[in-house]
Amino acid sequence: MNQPPFRIGHGFDLHIFAKDRALILGGTKIPSDLGLLGHSDADCVIHALADAILGAVALPDIGNWFPDDDPDCKDMDSSIILERAVEEAKKVGFQCSNIDITIIAQKPRLSSYLPSMKEKISTLVCIDPNLVGIKATTHEKIGSLGRAEGIAAHAVCLLTKSD
Repeated sequence: MNQPPFRIGHGFDLHIFAKDRALILGGTKIPSDLGLLGHSDADCVIHALADAILGAVALPDIGNWFPDDDPDCKDMDSSIILERAVEEAKKVGFQCSNIDITIIAQKPRLSSYLPSMKEKISTLVCIDPNLVGIKATTHEKIGSLGRAEGIAAHAVCLLTKSD
């Protein structure tokens, strides 16, 4: 069976706020009195993107590769997770062509940190920063995200066949 020359993936992740944790989003440390709770550094932006990449090539999600009961994953830098997703996609002949990410956060304000996230992500997935779209929005004070109980991220990626 012929494989199409491209694949599309979607990922989602959500973490609640926690005290005494650094807030890391898109590989960027954000000044905040609260971080996100998770086994790794809880970077929901990178987690969503890694799941999008893995999903695009029909591989299991990041929980399969980095289980939350594995002590080696405790406080892991999520950049390692994203690098692994990119590596697994390459093994089956695909590479990232472009990415679009939406962060949902009532607080803190993220607009000034988006360029840094874009640079970090483009470096990790080996594409030009102009091929990474990243934006932040609020949840209009609706639901748990609107009450600023945590942060969520959606990521979509297009993968194309490697040469």
